[in-house]
Amino acid sequence: MMKFSALSLVLSSALLLAGCASKTPTPSQYSGFLSDYSQLQPAQSASGAPVMRWVSADFNIENYRSVLVERPQFYPAPTPHSQVSQQTLDDIALYLQQAIRLELAGRLRVVEHADRETLVLRSAITAVNLSPEGLKVYEVVPVALVAAAASTAAGTRDLNTEVYVELEVIDGRTSQPMTRVVRKGHGLQLENDSTQLQLNDIKPALDTWAQDARLFKP
Repeated sequence: MMKFSALSLVLSSALLLAGCASKTPTPSQYSGFLSDYSQLQPAQSASGAPVMRWVSADFNIENYRSVLVERPQFYPAPTPHSQVSQQTLDDIALYLQQAIRLELAGRLRVVEHADRETLVLRSAITAVNLSPEGLKVYEVVPVALVAAAASTAAGTRDLNTEVYVELEVIDGRTSQPMTRVVRKGHGLQLENDSTQLQLNDIKPALDTWAQDARLFKP
């Protein structure tokens, strides 16, 4: 667990408070997984969650008959942490892929290889944030699970969990992007900074992302 002085805690609170209030990821939190972030605009997902999104003017979902859901990446590549094992990271990626496939199967044919009428969905989990309940300190560390500095002062205070994802949908024939989305979701609370994160803790966020993928309307 990272340790911070009292001064660094104060500075973290003052400098990063704006991120705490934001319901959508800010440019400073973009990972670099997507090739272009310049056209992202605030929008709402099908479930009403705030997202940053861009949709190509050429995108017409009626032009497609199938979808290829690539296995989600962790970007940058993760290093297992004391609160998350490699097995948990693998479970998260596999679960998200399967959940999206299951949801989209009711709308498009799910395939293993793209053709001229296929949409290819790429995604990356770019950060997980653990922040003490009720404290206004915010810190996102790409993939690695590191609690905010205030967790030391919080003792056994519950930790809220947030997970960030970036998605891109590509035309299987032209390889041109059709839509890009950056968003975050909320999981279950962890009891304290000694609690191991498990797949079940962030399933609520993963399930919502999968459902929104099915209900998406350009």
